[in-house]
Amino acid sequence: MKKDRLPPGQNLRDDFPVLHYGGIPEFDEGTWNFIVKGFSDTHMKLTYKEFVSLPSTTLITDFHCVTGWSMFNLGWKGVLFKTIANQAKPHQEAKFVSILADPGYTTNLPLEIAMNDDVIFAYEYNVKPLSPEHGFPLRLVVPKLYAYKSAKWVRGIEFLKEDRPGFWETRGYSNSADPWKEERYS
Repeated sequence: MKKDRLPPGQNLRDDFPVLHYGGIPEFDEGTWNFIVKGFSDTHMKLTYKEFVSLPSTTLITDFHCVTGWSMFNLGWKGVLFKTIANQAKPHQEAKFVSILADPGYTTNLPLEIAMNDDVIFAYEYNVKPLSPEHGFPLRLVVPKLYAYKSAKWVRGIEFLKEDRPGFWETRGYSNSADPWKEERYS
């Protein structure tokens, strides 16, 4: 195990625990869509088929849960956040993004972090479709932050001028969520 990859206070796991608040939403490909709104030139509404037909990439990343476990070398396939942002063309005053997910879940990120080369809207995990428990049909993965920023069941994004804390952030979790600084709670 490489200690330099394991943030302080974390334990390495081989299995992928399932943690979420509330039930697992049902997926209906006929009604599912991904929206882009807010401070951008282009607003979008994509069906699932349209979304998965966007240019995709595969990444291998580490994953850190705020509850104290980490996993190394998880394989994700999907669409980079910046691919969506480049099509939407956020306005210069857009400095933040809200990630919109079922069932009414949100999380927030500075746009600068969302645009990193490893932030991905994943629809596959380790060469298989995501399972519903892990966010099928779409989850955001933000490897450098605690996993509550990696929202499951994503349905869209909203570009914002000002930060808008999400579900866990309004309940006392850290807004910045840096596992290397152990920013678990505010």
